[in-house]
Amino acid sequence: MIKREPYWWQAAPLTASDPVPVQGISDVVIVGAGYTGLSAALTLARAGRSVQVFDRQKPGEGASSRNGGITSGNLRPSLAEMTQRFGAERAGSLVAEAKDAREDLYRFIVEEGIDCDFQRVGRFAGASRAVDYDRLAREADHLRNEFGIEAFPVARNEQRSYIGTAFYHGGNVRMDIGGLHPAKLHAGMLRLAQNAGAIVHGETAVLGIRNEAKGYEVLTARGTVRASHVIAGTNGYTDRFDRWLRSRLVPVRSRIIATVPLSANLMGELMPSRMMYSETRKLHYYYRPSPDGTRILFGGRDGTIAGEADWPTASLRRALADIFPQLDGIAIEHSWYGNVAMNRDMVPRIFARDGRRYAAGYCGSGVVWARWAGQKAALQVLNDQEGRSALDFRPPRWVPLVSGKAWFMPAVFGWLRIQDRWAARR
Repeated sequence: MIKREPYWWQAAPLTASDPVPVQGISDVVIVGAGYTGLSAALTLARAGRSVQVFDRQKPGEGASSRNGGITSGNLRPSLAEMTQRFGAERAGSLVAEAKDAREDLYRFIVEEGIDCDFQRVGRFAGASRAVDYDRLAREADHLRNEFGIEAFPVARNEQRSYIGTAFYHGGNVRMDIGGLHPAKLHAGMLRLAQNAGAIVHGETAVLGIRNEAKGYEVLTARGTVRASHVIAGTNGYTDRFDRWLRSRLVPVRSRIIATVPLSANLMGELMPSRMMYSETRKLHYYYRPSPDGTRILFGGRDGTIAGEADWPTASLRRALADIFPQLDGIAIEHSWYGNVAMNRDMVPRIFARDGRRYAAGYCGSGVVWARWAGQKAALQVLNDQEGRSALDFRPPRWVPLVSGKAWFMPAVFGWLRIQDRWAARR
């Protein structure tokens, strides 16, 4: 029987804390107790502000404890695409800030003593088609030459030093990326925020926010709060408390499966470098060894919008066997999904509307971006110059007919799968 809860919850189970009274007045109210909200809360509480954080689920029950734990800080558009859209200066600043955000996360983990199994092991990106190899090689050269990132191409005849498969046509390696235990990272951030004085209310939904002359009235399921500032960090879990935001983010399910434990010899054959992994197929699979090196966690788009169908798990199992034929028929112990939030520009962003600050749209790379953006939004509330960021954009554009449900995703998933099949036949 496949377990439908995240593998990560075995070592870091979510807990429901005893409810504490909702304070009627706060300097700042934060909606969402994931990486974004806790990062903002920690920054503000340490600056002496009174902070309350509200989440309709248990703190961390969303993507912060469901993701793959890969510290990529990806930007989905290429540098060329971002240059065309935003100009060369902004595009270069975004890539540079991704590097800064990764390094800041690593510093944060070490300096704050968060035990989250972090290892800076690097990432191998596989070329699913021969034509993709040249692009990955150029990307590695550019990152090394322009941004000082340790990156290099890996030819097909050299790739078995990094991954035990003949599926790819070579790829590239980036040594600035690592892996961690996402639920342990969240637990550490929750502890730090609470120790700094932030009050975190789990299982307490925000029902609405009204502008007032000197701030905001925040209506919650357990009382009303008047606050000078509001930060929304709900990302792929935005509900009707903010219909405006909900109409600008597309929540997309991303699913991960975890195999049963594998032998040390087999893990050494399949993942000799113990790196994080990604590839260039349209369906965008990402995978890694578990922190203890005993099993493989394999993720990708889910393709469903409701319920708990069996076929997304079967689809991921087939994709895993494409890469590693030795695992054809392997038993799967866990299969779960979480929501990632896309926007029309496909770039993470910080923005403001009616004085409220938002950090959202991480497009599947929230391990790095969510903590960074939450911190930046808090610094902006404090009028601190360190709050300046290349992510500080105009609000994301309206996405017609979404309203919190990506009804078109089954069709998109099918079309991407067809494209991958066509590419495999060439």
